[in-house]
Amino acid sequence: MEDKRLTLFAGHYGSGKTNIAVNYAVKLKNEGKSVIVADLDIVNPYFRTKDSERELSELGIELISPRFANTNVDLPALPAESYRLVADKSVYGVMDIGGDDRGAYALGRFRDAIKAENNYRMAFVVNMYRPLTSTVEDALEVMREIETAAGIPFNAIVNNSNLGNETTVKTVTDSYEFVERLCDLTGLPLWLHTAESSVAEGLRGVPVLPLTLQKKYFELPK
Repeated sequence: MEDKRLTLFAGHYGSGKTNIAVNYAVKLKNEGKSVIVADLDIVNPYFRTKDSERELSELGIELISPRFANTNVDLPALPAESYRLVADKSVYGVMDIGGDDRGAYALGRFRDAIKAENNYRMAFVVNMYRPLTSTVEDALEVMREIETAAGIPFNAIVNNSNLGNETTVKTVTDSYEFVERLCDLTGLPLWLHTAESSVAEGLRGVPVLPLTLQKKYFELPK
């Protein structure tokens, strides 16, 4: 599938959307595109794109994150410059949307502009090994909650099924049937499988976004 100007990654807590959003932004940058990453997660204070601000900056990728992100403020606020994502058509925007329906509310303020431009991919990131998305029915329920809150329907699925450091090629391939069933049930196409780089090397014949993990949770490619 071709790259869209705006790519939105959303999923339940622990789905890995932040990791994927950053690695996908690096991919776009390596292709010569001007890229902005926006952390729209105003709920989850733990795994933030803000944690890699220095690395992103060194690569020439601009980061927009909630004010007071990575502080003890309970509810960070989205900065005004976040509107550049929908206003500046010369850049590729990658959005990390908050987990579940509460986090997705932040996307609502951009909804009309995103729909009007109609050059976006709203990707549902799913990990079948997480407790709250371990069945297709549960994953579908999470999808519908996020769509309702965001006001934008998903139009693609990203399979990020993994077991952290214990992930093997079989871990990923065992999730194929699960994701196929989710695609059939929703009528949405599978866009990508994702896996840590060494595991991704063993996945053949499927679209894969390699992820390079760090001690904490990811590392940008050198």
